[in-house]
Amino acid sequence: MISVLGSAWPLLLGLFMLMVGNGLQGTLLGVRGDIEGFGTFEMSLVMSAYFVGFLGGSQLAPGLIRRVGHVRVFAALGSAISAILVLYPTLVDPWAWIAGRIIIGFCFSGVYVTAESWLNNAATNETRGQALSLYMIVQMGGIVSAQYLLLLGDAGGFVLFIIPSVLVSLAFAPILLSVSPTPAFEATKPLKLRKLVEASPLAAIGMILLGAVFSAQFGMAAVYATQVGLSLAQISVFVSAFYIAALVAQYPIGWLSDRLDRRLLIVGIALVGGVGGLIGVLLPPDFWVLVVAAALIGGASNPLYALLIAYANDYLEREDMAAASAGFVFINGLGAVAGPVAVGWLMGAIGPYGYWLFIGVLMTALAGYGLYRMTRRPTLSDPGATVPYRPVLANASPVAVELAQEVYIEADTELAEIAERAGDTRSG
Repeated sequence: MISVLGSAWPLLLGLFMLMVGNGLQGTLLGVRGDIEGFGTFEMSLVMSAYFVGFLGGSQLAPGLIRRVGHVRVFAALGSAISAILVLYPTLVDPWAWIAGRIIIGFCFSGVYVTAESWLNNAATNETRGQALSLYMIVQMGGIVSAQYLLLLGDAGGFVLFIIPSVLVSLAFAPILLSVSPTPAFEATKPLKLRKLVEASPLAAIGMILLGAVFSAQFGMAAVYATQVGLSLAQISVFVSAFYIAALVAQYPIGWLSDRLDRRLLIVGIALVGGVGGLIGVLLPPDFWVLVVAAALIGGASNPLYALLIAYANDYLEREDMAAASAGFVFINGLGAVAGPVAVGWLMGAIGPYGYWLFIGVLMTALAGYGLYRMTRRPTLSDPGATVPYRPVLANASPVAVELAQEVYIEADTELAEIAERAGDTRSG
């Protein structure tokens, strides 16, 4: 991992600054919307708009890169992000923010696709898994760090909108000055969704549910926190609890995933998320109670995304794994678009605790569907023969998921070669 960090640190530094900029703007808009008197449903549309743009960017960015090249796409989309970030406080209108969030979601998706393809190109077969782990740590570190930048200014002013704009602009320098040569971009032909659903109904349904959970919990967390009266410092800790718990939980869950029946683990982790939602619904909105609930849900939802990919790969042919990456992102994105709107409507109808009710119900539904699938398909006889778990975040672009799939393919190939050699030894 040290060798990967030594060779790719400028790229990872640029990605870190991009994640700080993105992480800050989402929480900041939730706080500023309350200051401006926007309604809960209006803010849910604003938050959902980002995922509409992100899903569109995931589908269209590869074509843009093939047409005009990595550098031009990266520079153009990054410039648009910087401009929109400083326009938010000057265009204080829900529809202007919705339009801005669609554009910024599209641009961030394209920027991630571009930067991640550079990272993938910089990694070798031996270091690809390490590069993926470092990238995940950089993503989480950037988002968590962003939450505490809220304390540097007044959410009702301009400074906090200028900070992410500057960070995104500065992210160009380490990335564009370090990446060489520019990689050829060949998008993998996507696997038909029907084939992906047939291979693992649990993974497909789980991806939709998790997309809604992920976008609701992160898109509406600051909106919920302002409604229950948390201070700006408390909002920073509350939102970061989702991400810190996700990072801490990834590796223990990965270790268990390689040793237990993955469906049983999916059910158990989803129930943990359901308990987090139940705590938020039943207990008073005391600050530390909310932090615990956020940690339980964040520590369950993000690792579940990677776990569902690993489980689906157990039933996919090796040649289909890379092609499945776009399908995973698309299915997850459909749920992500609906999540903030649904939770915003529920919060408007029954009050702030609708935030926890929505998340808790979806996580429990995922656990229930996992139990149902266990009655429909026999358990793999040898969990140790499954493809090893690899961490990947629920907000990843198709390139990051495809990078994870390449790591899976390499691991699966190694396992097959080991099994073949063991068979040759026994026959000899």
